[in-house]
Amino acid sequence: MKNMKKIMAFALAAVLAVSCLTGCGKSESKKSAYFIGATGPLTGDAMSYGVSVNRGAQIAVDEINEAGGLNGVEFTYEMKDDKATAADASTGYDSLYDDGMQVSIGSVTSASCEAFASKAAEDNLFFITPSASAASVIENRSNAFRVCFGDPDQGTLAAEELSENFEKIGCIYDTSDTYSTGIWEAFDEEMKNLGTEYTVCTFDADNKRDFSSQVDTLKDCDVIFLPIYYTEAGLIAKACAAKGVDAEIFGCDGLDGVAEQIDSTVTNRIRYITPFDVNSTDEKVAAFVSKYEDAYGEKPDQFAADGYDAVYAIYLAMDAAGVNDVKISASDLCDKIVEAITDDSFSYAGLTGDMTWDESGACTKVPVIVELSN
Repeated sequence: MKNMKKIMAFALAAVLAVSCLTGCGKSESKKSAYFIGATGPLTGDAMSYGVSVNRGAQIAVDEINEAGGLNGVEFTYEMKDDKATAADASTGYDSLYDDGMQVSIGSVTSASCEAFASKAAEDNLFFITPSASAASVIENRSNAFRVCFGDPDQGTLAAEELSENFEKIGCIYDTSDTYSTGIWEAFDEEMKNLGTEYTVCTFDADNKRDFSSQVDTLKDCDVIFLPIYYTEAGLIAKACAAKGVDAEIFGCDGLDGVAEQIDSTVTNRIRYITPFDVNSTDEKVAAFVSKYEDAYGEKPDQFAADGYDAVYAIYLAMDAAGVNDVKISASDLCDKIVEAITDDSFSYAGLTGDMTWDESGACTKVPVIVELSN
């Protein structure tokens, strides 16, 4: 029995020794590269956004590393699946930070990024979200930035565009979603400023599969504004087709991906606000589209381009700040990046436009409106 106990003790010691070596090896590996972390929906209804951002970000990291990294030091990148929920984004943040995350592209969707941003603020970790557009994500947070347009910007632009070109205007938004309500609030305020009347319908997280009643209410409209995500937008487009409602469907960047949600029965004109045109002849955009298609067998959407731009913004800001210590703490790195990216001399000509940032964390660039080809 004593011999058996000794054997078990030696076995346990061996396991612990291996675990220690494995852990030390992992830690040493992280120290040899700058670590960019992120969370996003890689599964679930909003997975199109997360998958696209993740792919675009990885392409950027690969390009940077192939070109020699930052002063010879490469980058590692990892996205945790947050399923577009705040709870999973919070858990994902903790896991990434414990594993050595030094800088981040934040979370993909607004509600998740709210949770991510709260933790990042406590640690003074710099993040620049590709696509979380709620104003509150970066508000009063000196470490928080974004690549995408803010919700108020999109709402205001939509109100101006629709007021100028349509008489009978309808709107359907999600009262349970931060992204949707943020855009609608700005849209509503601007419509009032312009003196334009419109009809509004709503839905929430518990009632987002059947939109027949909303479409019935808006059947006489010339245009229906959808400040929502592509999944529900696709269902609304199909409901319009089923009921013979031929109103134009107009949305914001959340509609990028709606093409995969509709079929040939939908003949409505569909347009949306976006900073990225996949058919652009710009050399940089064309090269990215080609590389993305070669890797994934499909064209990239705006979110892939946003992910790419977020990584490059971090890289260029680190370069401008003269960062040359791979062991730099997240907090010290944050201070250096913020100083560099908000400097008047800093700008980035990205896939989604020519960008600059100020202390608010908001990105300044010019939007475009694209039309979906039927």
